[in-house]
Amino acid sequence: MTLAVRQAEAADAAACAALYAPFVTDSWVSFETDPPDPAEMARRIADYGTSHGWLVAQTADGQIVGYAYGSPHRTRAAYATSADVAIYVDPAFARRGVGRALYVALLPLLKDRGYHAVFAGIALPNAASIALHEAMGFTPVGIYREVGWKLGGWRDVGWWQRLV
Repeated sequence: MTLAVRQAEAADAAACAALYAPFVTDSWVSFETDPPDPAEMARRIADYGTSHGWLVAQTADGQIVGYAYGSPHRTRAAYATSADVAIYVDPAFARRGVGRALYVALLPLLKDRGYHAVFAGIALPNAASIALHEAMGFTPVGIYREVGWKLGGWRDVGWWQRLV
């Protein structure tokens, strides 16, 4: 599979929103309960793309099959060099190197923009996401127990960290 990773653009918002929606509505992977529409996704791409980075993975035929971005970790000044990261890959393209390709591009971008530590929150269980993050050098730092209520149950979130 030929794959290109590039900066996301406003024109990618609808594809990113469509890719993300099932993670919101059909799983506890995302703690959002209402999927963002393309306008909201365009706003996020503009905001995080400018401050941290928002990348898409695109096949040779132009299909967006994944995206990854950085966002603020916390708002207090001493956290300014830390970022949260998130990644979403179309399940039809899972385990085909899309996630790795996105992180190979995003992590150096975050470093170039002055970030030092990145954090990934993973709603548990999610063996595939844990495997990807650990393969990319993230290490576990803790678990927030029963931190979110979604799909009729309490959900834990594990946190992984990597220095960039």
